Amino acid sequence: MGLIGRTAASVRGIDPSAIPVAGRVLDRLTIWDEAVRRRWPFSALVGPDLEPGAVDGDGSRLLVRPAVLGFIAVTAITLGSVPQGSPFVLKLTGAWFYGVPGVGDATKHPLNFLGLIAMYGGLVLFMRVWYGLIRTLSQIKGVPVRKLVMVLALWIAPLLLAPPLFSRDIYSYAAQGEMMSHHISPYHYGPGVLGAAPSVTLVDHLWLNTPVPYGPLFMETDGLLTSASGHNELVDLALLRLLAVVGVGLMALSIPSLARSLGRDPSYAFTMAVLNPVTILHLVGGAHNDALMLGLLMAGLAVARRGRPVAGIVLCAMAAAVKVPAALGVLYIGWNWMGTGLPVRARIRPVVTAGLIATAVMAALSVGTGLGWSWVLNLSTPGTVRSWVAPATGAGIFLTDIAHLVGIGVSLHTTLSMTRGLGVLAAFGAGVWLLLRSDRIGALRAMGLTMLIIVALGPVVQPWYLSWGLVVLAPVATGKVRTLIIGSSIVAAFIGLPAGRQLVSGLFQADPLTVAVALLVCLAILTLPLSPFDRERLLARWRRRGDGGSAPQLEESGASRDLVEV
Repeated sequence: MGLIGRTAASVRGIDPSAIPVAGRVLDRLTIWDEAVRRRWPFSALVGPDLEPGAVDGDGSRLLVRPAVLGFIAVTAITLGSVPQGSPFVLKLTGAWFYGVPGVGDATKHPLNFLGLIAMYGGLVLFMRVWYGLIRTLSQIKGVPVRKLVMVLALWIAPLLLAPPLFSRDIYSYAAQGEMMSHHISPYHYGPGVLGAAPSVTLVDHLWLNTPVPYGPLFMETDGLLTSASGHNELVDLALLRLLAVVGVGLMALSIPSLARSLGRDPSYAFTMAVLNPVTILHLVGGAHNDALMLGLLMAGLAVARRGRPVAGIVLCAMAAAVKVPAALGVLYIGWNWMGTGLPVRARIRPVVTAGLIATAVMAALSVGTGLGWSWVLNLSTPGTVRSWVAPATGAGIFLTDIAHLVGIGVSLHTTLSMTRGLGVLAAFGAGVWLLLRSDRIGALRAMGLTMLIIVALGPVVQPWYLSWGLVVLAPVATGKVRTLIIGSSIVAAFIGLPAGRQLVSGLFQADPLTVAVALLVCLAILTLPLSPFDRERLLARWRRRGDGGSAPQLEESGASRDLVEV
């Protein structure tokens, strides 16, 4: 175990031979933690250790550490997208204000390896910061939401300078806005109809001739932003990202209100949903219109919860006029309009009424924008993507390959239609089951789980799609639901990320000094103390195992028991 490890164990009264290998590793990391936190610059970042009972005031000073470290993480992610060979962003002329590839092979640029380290290191650090903040707020209640809004602003700031991350959807939005500004219906034509326009060269070839599935509210807003930008591609991209920030702002206003109405801690719900890695990195970093949809949806649910169901239905209908999954909010508001504990027959009239109100709103938007209802026919467009990440699509590809191996001549299209159809039917059945039991399960929980099931069993799974269910579930995040949110959010942030092989090969090809710096950075990220209670919880766990006795008081608290479930 080594002299240091034996000394540390003996000081705590633990027999070193009784500690398993994993325990010895954690023990050494604890010693590293204690040494690192006393040295600059970490001593300025992490502050002193605190006990939950020793926190004075509203506990907002506990936010300083995660705010600063989260800012560092997002800044690293932004810097990781800068090198000319970065695979995380589009590197073409006009794609962003900087980072256009120069002459030669951009993938061999010497800064590319450091960019990969900055990107992956920043992602890992950001996950740790977010989870550490969740653990802190689970023990310290009543932290003002306005303080967390400041954390949100600090975390988002670097992303406003970053190019669109992990996706090219924003370039499709820009091209579709250009179509709208020229009175070309994006429901009948793809961006390719614009010919050699600058915005067309940035669109993924898969979508060049594909009509859009987005609702009329988003398309009209998209066209107005293009006109407001003076048809400048870069300005239009910046405005589209600001539109995503507006959507996140609506979430930030609505989720605390929902949490209070349910008797939950609003700051905790805010952290679970708004400071979520999927929200920050994909909805803002990727500038997806899902942010606007979720902002309007959560605003509608919050307003309905405060006794204004008609206004809530209108807002949810507007959200569905951005992307159709938000229509589920209309259903749940209508289902609970007259209260809970009612038979199904008593709920039919309010559900129908809610549907009629939402239809009227959608009709007004469809007719008012001049786009009509043809967008409904394009709702299957995302299914053009064929990826193993989606279980229904992966099963279809797998079954087709197996059939070909045994000599059965079945087409991939036929198999995909079957497996995707079964996925849709299973999602529909699960959604109905959750709706009928929503009084017992909880309306928000049933609705959020339904959205996650729709995504999981749908034809395509994108990381930002998971935000539909994660954000809705956040105000009721306890026990297994909290585990689901945390696990899904962390996994979603890494789904489909490129350059993993490039990162590994870079470790063998880079010069020794660069590799040494990269490894030291990774070690610092993995051992950096984040939550003021992290070290104490780690020590308490191993004291308990070594002594064979009961857990310390910190482990016996209700908040800690909840953490065990996570």
